[in-house]
Amino acid sequence: QVQLVESGGGLVQPGGSLRLSCAGSGFRFAWYAMSWHRQAPGKERELVARLTSDGGNTNYADSVKGRFTISRDNAKSTVYLQMDSLKLEDTAVYYCNADWRIAGRSYWGQGTQVTVSS
Repeated sequence: QVQLVESGGGLVQPGGSLRLSCAGSGFRFAWYAMSWHRQAPGKERELVARLTSDGGNTNYADSVKGRFTISRDNAKSTVYLQMDSLKLEDTAVYYCNADWRIAGRSYWGQGTQVTVSS
């Protein structure tokens, strides 16, 4: 059974930091590109950051460049999102995704809430 379990969300003040984790199981984690997406109330889900299976290439949404860092530990089947200098507009539910485009496979986690508020 494929599972992606996010953790690390919570309430933080503007300018603060959070580190999200997403642990994968039930599939060959190292074969999949991993990404974080977010969805704020009333808005569409958007890509935040993506990391290739070998960790060699990353891409970030313009809104988070220089503040967020995606990384992975294939030995632990875990992907991370380090979020620094958080802003009010970063408030959203953050979702982890695993994708293997060639095979047409994509899996989603259940999401973790991040709230930035003073």
